[in-house]
Amino acid sequence: MKPKVAFICVHNSCRSQMAEALGKMFAGDVFDSYSAGTELRPQINQDAVRIINQLYHVDMNETQKSKLLHDIPKADIVIKMGCNVVCPYLPSKHEEDWGLDDPSGKNDDEFIKTAKIIEEKVKDLAKRIKNNEIEEINF
Repeated sequence: MKPKVAFICVHNSCRSQMAEALGKMFAGDVFDSYSAGTELRPQINQDAVRIINQLYHVDMNETQKSKLLHDIPKADIVIKMGCNVVCPYLPSKHEEDWGLDDPSGKNDDEFIKTAKIIEEKVKDLAKRIKNNEIEEINF
């Protein structure tokens, strides 16, 4: 059975949504990706949607929506995006904080940079899970 990875931040509209999409794309064979937050947004950040569509040809408007922590299954691994405030708490076997700056309100280059960092971190996480490098998790 694949581990469930929850990408969380307060608003669940930008970084965590990008991570969910890229997790499904680059690590779907290794783990199941979910994203959630403590506050709902009426829609995902449309700059994030546009950049993910441009770079990866994935339309997050069609496949994802803003979700609260209780809307997703129990997570084995929790990835905090880097809230700079109090990040939401979600129980798990393993937790990391990726410390990503929020590109919201910034130019496309910042969104592209954030997407590329998330892509690399998702691939690295998948590799560590495959190689059993995350000690708390045994699947």
